[in-house]
Amino acid sequence: MLNIVVLNGGRGAASIIPALLRRDGLNVTSIVNAYDDGKSTGEIRRFFDMLGPSDIRKVQELMLPEGDDLPSSKALFEYRYPVGTSRDDVLADMRQFSDGGATIAGIAIPSPSILAAIRRFVGEFLHGLTVIEKVMGRQFSFDDCALMNCLYAGAYLALGRDIERTTRTFDRLFRLKGTVIPNSMENKWLTAMRRNGELLSCEAEIVELRSNVLIDALYLLDRPLDRAPLEQLDSDEQRYYLQRHHAAAAASPGVRLALEQADIIIYSAGTQHSSLYPTYMSQGVAEMISGNRGALKVFVTNIGADYETPTYCASDYLEGALRYLRMGDGRVYDPADLFSTVLVNDGRRKADETYVHHDSERDGDIAIPRIVADFESAQAPGKHDGDKVVSCILKLYGETMEG
Repeated sequence: MLNIVVLNGGRGAASIIPALLRRDGLNVTSIVNAYDDGKSTGEIRRFFDMLGPSDIRKVQELMLPEGDDLPSSKALFEYRYPVGTSRDDVLADMRQFSDGGATIAGIAIPSPSILAAIRRFVGEFLHGLTVIEKVMGRQFSFDDCALMNCLYAGAYLALGRDIERTTRTFDRLFRLKGTVIPNSMENKWLTAMRRNGELLSCEAEIVELRSNVLIDALYLLDRPLDRAPLEQLDSDEQRYYLQRHHAAAAASPGVRLALEQADIIIYSAGTQHSSLYPTYMSQGVAEMISGNRGALKVFVTNIGADYETPTYCASDYLEGALRYLRMGDGRVYDPADLFSTVLVNDGRRKADETYVHHDSERDGDIAIPRIVADFESAQAPGKHDGDKVVSCILKLYGETMEG
């Protein structure tokens, strides 16, 4: 059994993880950060003082097993309360379910074990919400709220406010085909600054405020940033404040163990500043990757540019990863200890896609072997073909073992 660890965001490995799970003999672990603070996840975070479950939930959905329970399980993971939904109707529906009703949000749960656990978590969510709303002095909004976010909040309260234990509980409950671990157990809040000094006060702004000006630096804070006082400062003062209040998160014990025991470590493609760099900068991540001398460490560059990295070439992705991995522990790791190979796509199937350019003239800046090939999906142009990527990685691993 090969232990494979994937460092990814919520949907950044949506082709790679299913491709891995289709192979026999692979034990797949996904490591994601839980700093999402937008929309309903932000509401959950502020009310329940917890990390955001959204990306954990998205990857766990990829790992749901085939079988009779799959339709109801997928319905639970996918359901969102519509915008403008009646708060009273949602609470009444949750109460009837908690009290023994057959369905929640119209979803019937045939598995007795899943039904009992979900009923418990809904009851805990309702009890906790009643008290928390009194403390906060305002009501929780269910607009576009993912049902599973509410279940995660209830489980988090029921399981001693331990996000890793909560995540593993859902793993066992739904008998997932792989494992998902949050990068850290510390409830941090993500902020950033662009190169022009523009402040991005939360993760949601990093994701949603589109600009051709690159993000210069990421920071983790112990509490949500109050934007108004910082707007009284100039950009240099804001940067100083963020630098001095940056509090790096420590990698969780589960993350450290997974990286230590990994046979293959995959740096997945995805949005860099919101999904990947916050994980790389966790204290202990680079240390464990570097210390695992026997693992194959494969970095997968993005196929297409996005609004976070609109001008990045292939080498920029690698350089950014190296910067934030070193930042976590404040050590200058040798790139060869963190990366074995870089996979760069040269497929060009989509006419309107802004493809990431392989700037081969800069390959020597970080002297890691590149494999430049067609890793693009024929069925979904602009996205990776997970089977192509996985086949390449497993072939590399076999060659490494033979060598």
